[in-house]
Amino acid sequence: MHPWINSFLEAQAAELNAARNTLDAYARDLQDFLTWMEDQACTLDDCARDDIENYLIDIDTRGLSKATRARRLSAIKQLYRFAFEEGLRSDHPALNIRGPGRSQRLPHVLNETDVSKLIGVSEEFGRTTSDQLRNACLIELLYATGMRVTELVSLPLTAARGNPRMLLVMGKGGKERMVPLSPPARRKMAEWLTEADRLNTVARKEGKQEAKFLFPSRNRKTHMTRQAFFVMIKAMALDAGINPDDVTPHKLRHAFATHLLANGADLRAIQVLLGHANLSTTEIYTHVLEARLQELVMDHHPLENDG
Repeated sequence: MHPWINSFLEAQAAELNAARNTLDAYARDLQDFLTWMEDQACTLDDCARDDIENYLIDIDTRGLSKATRARRLSAIKQLYRFAFEEGLRSDHPALNIRGPGRSQRLPHVLNETDVSKLIGVSEEFGRTTSDQLRNACLIELLYATGMRVTELVSLPLTAARGNPRMLLVMGKGGKERMVPLSPPARRKMAEWLTEADRLNTVARKEGKQEAKFLFPSRNRKTHMTRQAFFVMIKAMALDAGINPDDVTPHKLRHAFATHLLANGADLRAIQVLLGHANLSTTEIYTHVLEARLQELVMDHHPLENDG
């Protein structure tokens, strides 16, 4: 990794308290830019605006999505802003480059029937009763709160103590927010907490590691990984008779927001629940209002009344 990138990532972690996943994404995007430059007559030190624009053309021809291209450009811009502010370069070659923008099209959203199927399957998914209780709790909490998968799997065991009506969630950049729990989610969490405590008691008696996370990994030293949860939810989708391509942890987060809005929730409330810094990010969910407004007009407008 180039020394500039290492310094940039260290600054992001120290000054902005950037999340580990964010830092990893920056590293991957900037490493791709470095790899591309190996075949070009430029480096980070002398790269010009034309070079960056040629890179954007290249990743477009590779078929990368608009969102991915926009994210790559954002990473490059932030790196060069850092280099300029630190005196590593006397200019900012990416400053005036316009990105492709982000697609406002929402990915396929699971309907409420499919979510119910997934929740039903989760209650019997797993080799042991412990696995089944844990898996049911995971899916119920994810849909009930709209948490990001990292926020979910990294919940500490103490978060479930006292049968809480609200969960304190550690979001991106270390920002905390409170999310309410539905009665089914509270029941599932209470059932899993009882089992998790039992497993900790057994581990303690056997001289093994006690889990500190609500959803521990197999070695109980850390929490379940995002990748493990991703594989698990795909398998659940198959068992539920749902196309696995339509089911990811993030699409359940989309379903949470979309179903809330479709049932009359306020957009700003959804913004807070999702932990979005800007309302503009949440506004992609307003596509569901179109169907509701059409139905409203058809049902209540006097000119639509045949009588």
